[in-house]
Amino acid sequence: MKHYDVVIAGGAMAGATLALALDTLSQSNLTIAVVEAVEPQFGEHPGYDARSIALSYGTTQLLESVKLWDKLAPLATKIQDIHVSDRGHFGVTDITSSQQGLPSLGYVVELADVGQTYHHEMQQRESISLLCPAKVSEVSRTQPQCQVTLSDGEQVTTSLLVAADGGISHCCQAVSIDHQVHDFEQVAIIANVTTEQAHNGKAFERFTEHGPIALLPMSKGRSSLVWCLKPSDAERVMALEEAEFLDELQSAFGWRLGKLIKTGLRASYPLLLREATQMVSHRVAVVGNAAQTLHPIAGQGFNLGLRDVMGLAEEIMLAHQQQQDIGEYNVLSRYQQRRSPDRQATVTMTAGLVHVFANQTWPLALTRNLALMAMDNCQPLKSPLTLRAMGLVER
Repeated sequence: MKHYDVVIAGGAMAGATLALALDTLSQSNLTIAVVEAVEPQFGEHPGYDARSIALSYGTTQLLESVKLWDKLAPLATKIQDIHVSDRGHFGVTDITSSQQGLPSLGYVVELADVGQTYHHEMQQRESISLLCPAKVSEVSRTQPQCQVTLSDGEQVTTSLLVAADGGISHCCQAVSIDHQVHDFEQVAIIANVTTEQAHNGKAFERFTEHGPIALLPMSKGRSSLVWCLKPSDAERVMALEEAEFLDELQSAFGWRLGKLIKTGLRASYPLLLREATQMVSHRVAVVGNAAQTLHPIAGQGFNLGLRDVMGLAEEIMLAHQQQQDIGEYNVLSRYQQRRSPDRQATVTMTAGLVHVFANQTWPLALTRNLALMAMDNCQPLKSPLTLRAMGLVER
């Protein structure tokens, strides 16, 4: 039965980033296994309908620190400016990279491109074993190690098992880590759209009485849409023909990019806040969506998850350098304590924004619009929200 220093359940962005970061930071002195259910199809690409994710400026700096950003940068589209507005009200604010003295506020990357790049990179690392396609089916723990049984019957042991297997984490279930769930009673519709006017690197966050709409700049003139609606409205909108869908989206979003002229395949999913009640257990740590799944408002989910990944990688490396057992609870508890303030602040901010902008009573609507207007005219008021949006926070 082969032993690994670290077994990572889940080889998507969080799990793959952790594997590559640990390999770089340890100079390949840790043995790492990544268990991933789906192998990327090299040479195939979803084209117009590629799904994307926003990386904050702070996230790119973290990726740069472990020599990963130079591999993703050629695939990325800059976010130069962010325009925030409240539909039907006067409050607007703009956050620009020039105001911040930065080359960009963040970047948008397509998940298919990142998946293939990361998969290829992991294949080149001698200390990383890809156990793919496979899933973790059983976990048993003793004092000195975890024994992990895979869906193909293979068994391995490890000093540390990392759950990076998504919001519905089988690893968390296997070791009795519970999750608290809050239903926002909204559904996100995602699609790519083409607009009459070029986006020029500008992202939009538009709050409406039904939920927020985000448009993020992508390559080839596309924008990535996240449109949050009440479940009954989302069901109706998903059933519309393309022209009707674009008309309704145009009415909600407005004409800041001219006419909306094309959309691709649509997908939808319910919006929940899902938080693990603990981020560590005996020889187990939790990262990424397995630790918390956020509302997509302000695009904080993956960026928070990546800060978890880097915090865990750094605590593992500190323990390794001090010749400590990397799976011991005192090592893992440092990770949990370190990440708790940023995690709670980000969860509170995103959930708070959802509820504040969903409330249409006139005193609250007036207050939030005055706040948006004040932020647009006073940089010190804008800075705390801007820094968190850019991922430049204590971690």
